[in-house]
Parts: sequence; C-alpha cells; structure tokens
Amino acid sequence: MSTSDERVLDNPARAALTGPHAHFAERRGRILRYPVDVTPWLALPDEPDADDWADVAALSGPGTEIPLLGFRGRVPDDWEITFDIDGVQMVDAGLAAAPDPEAIVLGPADVPEMLDLVERTKPGPFLPRTVELGTYLGIRRDGALVAMAGERLHPPGWTEISAVCTDPAARGEGLASRLILAVAHGIRERGETPFLHTGAGNTTAIRLYESLGFRLRRTTAFLAARAPEHLAQTRSVGVS
Repeated sequence: MSTSDERVLDNPARAALTGPHAHFAERRGRILRYPVDVTPWLALPDEPDADDWADVAALSGPGTEIPLLGFRGRVPDDWEITFDIDGVQMVDAGLAAAPDPEAIVLGPADVPEMLDLVERTKPGPFLPRTVELGTYLGIRRDGALVAMAGERLHPPGWTEISAVCTDPAARGEGLASRLILAVAHGIRERGETPFLHTGAGNTTAIRLYESLGFRLRRTTAFLAARAPEHLAQTRSVGVS
C-alpha cells in the first residue's frame, strides 16, 4: 500500500510539470504542457478562468485540437468538444513487482520500432520523444520488438505506467503482465509508487490490472476540445 500523498494524482500532469518533470514544462500564464513531440498532456489549474483558457489557445494555437486529459470541469461555450470518454485511474495496492530476465531497456535507437508497435496496437499516445519521460522496457523475439511498457507522468512520489502493448502475434503469453511488473519494480526501487490510466470501458485491461494488484482510485476523463479560431487577447502574446 502506498504511503505517498494520493492528492497529487488529482491533477497528475500539473504535479509532474511542477515537480520531477519541470524541465519539460512549456508555460504560458498558469498553463503548463509537455513539448508536443513528447506527450499530449497539458496541465490546467484546478479551476481555470477565462484568462487560462485564452492562454491554452495561445500556447497551442487558435483552432487547434487540444487534449484536456483528466479535466472534469466546464469547457467554455465557444470551444468544440471533439473527444470525450470516461477513464479510470488505478494505483498500486500490492503488485508483485519483479524484474524480468527477458526485458531489455529501450532507448532512442529503438524509437522507430516502438512507434511501429504502437501504430499496430493503439495503446494510446506515444510520440518520437516519449521515451525521454522515463524507463521503457521491451521484449524481443527473433530480433523484433513484440511487447513494451514504460513510464510517463511523474508526479512527486509516483510514476505512471504507460504504453503497455503487445504485438498480436505474441499475445496470450503474458508479456504485458511481465513488463508491467518489471516497470513497477524499477519504480518501487526508487521509492515511488506505480499508477496508471485506462479507459473505463476497457474491462479486459481493468481486470488484468486488478489481478496484478492495482486498485481503482478514481474515475477520470479523456477529453479533447478545439480552441476557437479567434480569441480576444487578455494578456501579452509571449510565452512566459
């Protein structure tokens, strides 16, 4: 059971970008985001005001579709919601974390294969520089990358497990479970606690995570909205 403060997980991207991932942060006013080739996560204040929404649009670009992952408040009327599904956040409640003898550390040289595996399996956003967020582990068969998992958001005391995927030809061997436990082992070795997100409708994944020792912490949302093409400027244009 974790002794870390779970409240930082209420707004995990903001906690990460003001904490261990501060070196990634791009900022305008109170808005923070990761570089767009690292991950789509953008961090809003808990209660954004009109200036904050203007800064989101200015930082991302008017007319841009912007992920607002985890946001459960009200989007301004002149923004178009383009994607909205329920999600869940799960935390370590007794994982049997352990290293895996077949797992290898993946790095920048492996990114083309990682992107190819993600394109075929659709675990969620994985971009050319996502590998910089933490440790990624993979399993190869006959030289080909067939499964991977790694670390994404890093709020203080916590690390998110993400990009869990297995080539269809290698499914049924338990590779995803092994890699989750191996990534979790590395997180635990740093004195931190694993957590993860998945879609609320992905019951197969939720059952797997529960069987490994995760528990549901809260429901969340995977949301995206398109900024208006024209916004009244309420502050200077430069990124602060």
